[in-house]
Amino acid sequence: MGDVVTVPQAYGLGPIEVMAVTGDTVEMVAPLTGSGFSVAGCSGGGSASSDGGGGVGLNCGVGTVATVNDVMSLEVVEVVDAAAVLRIEPAG
Repeated sequence: MGDVVTVPQAYGLGPIEVMAVTGDTVEMVAPLTGSGFSVAGCSGGGSASSDGGGGVGLNCGVGTVATVNDVMSLEVVEVVDAAAVLRIEPAG
């Protein structure tokens, strides 16, 4: 599929894989490594189980900043052709 971005384990996510870039929206999926999941700022969905299994999907538009698990900030900076520029950093 698309590019894979590895994030620090403290964020509660495994590697984030870009599934599609459509218009100005980026569709991503990631496995969960913690026992819970929360996202604010972009549409997201998925499931989590208490043993840390499961995964999550995120659909984020350009200029949208999502806060994931209250510890990670993910922003879609721009989309050019079929490529996206993502900014991932500690939330806060």
